[in-house]
Amino acid sequence: MHFVDKLVGIGLALLINSKLMLRTVKNALRRRFPALFPATENEAGDVPGWVLITLMSAILVAGLLALAGPALERLFNQAMSQVNP
Repeated sequence: MHFVDKLVGIGLALLINSKLMLRTVKNALRRRFPALFPATENEAGDVPGWVLITLMSAILVAGLLALAGPALERLFNQAMSQVNP
């Protein structure tokens, strides 16, 4: 399985299980960086917007890489073949 296929699979898994995954990410971040999440009485808040933006950006990059990967690889190989040693 290619790296791009794995990234797309991870992206799809994140989309399908987004609520569980976002809660897991939030809990991991809360343990690692407690200053980011001030203590409140009600912990049933929403996922921070920057977490959603980060995850959606990663999924978007993985999708674009899956679509444009072969063309970028050809472009790179053509450029490298034109370089004189």
